Amino acid sequence: MIITLAVLAAVVLAVIMLYNRLVSLRVTGDNAWSDIDVQLKRRADLVPNLIETVKGYATHERGTLESVTAARTRVVAAQSAGPAERAVAEAQLSTALRGLNVAVEAYPELQASGGFRDLQGQLAEIEESVQSARRYYNAVVRDYNTAIQTVPSNFVAGPMGFQQREFFEAEEGDRALPKVSF
Repeated sequence: MIITLAVLAAVVLAVIMLYNRLVSLRVTGDNAWSDIDVQLKRRADLVPNLIETVKGYATHERGTLESVTAARTRVVAAQSAGPAERAVAEAQLSTALRGLNVAVEAYPELQASGGFRDLQGQLAEIEESVQSARRYYNAVVRDYNTAIQTVPSNFVAGPMGFQQREFFEAEEGDRALPKVSF
């Protein structure tokens, strides 16, 4: 009888420990996603300032400016979406920003503008922060997904409703940092 109770207590304790580990990994994933969200919001908030600065100099780049504005609108609309949908919207914004940087090369006076250089520097810093946050989030998701699929955690994960999470992956065209030229 005592041995049965001891074994039962050990099993219950093991289940509690596994459950708490999975919850901890899930919460860490939520925090990592929040870090990505903060960086992406910073980038989305910077875009209107960048567009206004470019508008003053590059009056013939209306199509480029409109594509950046449309991409930013898609990013804002995708803020409540999952990682895969969010990654697509962010990739579109990165592509539009690369197009803007190419267009800006034709305007040396804009490149010489201190305000524009400051915005470009902020954008480069934010892009690096996004990449760092993305790597951390994906590492946490990898650990979480591995934990819920491996024995013995999978015996707890399935019945307790733990489900795999999506990675936040860069689109093929978004794998490089946007070119920032001064």
